[in-house]
Amino acid sequence: MSVDLIGFLGVVLVAYVVPGPDFLVVVRSAAEHPAKGRAAALGAQAGLCVHMLAAATGLSVIAARSPVAYDAIKLLGAAYLVYLGVRAVLTARRSARERAAGRTVENDGPYAAVQAPPEEPRSAWARWRSGFVQGFFTNVLNPKAALFFLSVLPPFVDDDGGSRTQQIFFLGILDVLIGVAYWFALVAVAARLRALLARPRVRHHWELTTGWLFIVIGIGVATVT
Repeated sequence: MSVDLIGFLGVVLVAYVVPGPDFLVVVRSAAEHPAKGRAAALGAQAGLCVHMLAAATGLSVIAARSPVAYDAIKLLGAAYLVYLGVRAVLTARRSARERAAGRTVENDGPYAAVQAPPEEPRSAWARWRSGFVQGFFTNVLNPKAALFFLSVLPPFVDDDGGSRTQQIFFLGILDVLIGVAYWFALVAVAARLRALLARPRVRHHWELTTGWLFIVIGIGVATVT
């Protein structure tokens, strides 16, 4: 097997560094909890494995050559990103209303000591599952991830180096492993935002900002040709 590893690694690293839907999902999840960030990263790479398998079996070629199939995947991905964004925006607004209601109760004379019970923390499994699902569907419904294997991998596949399918699997697995290392490093950095996000006002603006970013990216995915 003979492939241009240096050139391929350079392209893959650039692809990961440029922010996109996966980047936003992983950073947002890591800011909530490092374990959720790692789960989102693994989910995104699991979605990438689906695209790799599709490319190796020729399904991605069929989707890329069929406008209906491509548009269906694109619209599903866009809808999911918009869904994540709307949910984040609604969460931010609901938290703002609850904080306003809490301040009203605190200033209400004899009821000043009455406070709502703290929200029960999510279980580790629920947190991990939520992060993985978000990462997986964000990636697997992104048609650009599928096109990556169709447009980027072929130039690095050597027709005289053996089975094309084996070379696609080799490069794809290498891509996935590089991504896991990159995302986990990003999670370690993004997790430092947790202390800052503990402040209600900062958390509110964070939820609004990332929510609207999801919506904008989703609309961009839906309208791009």
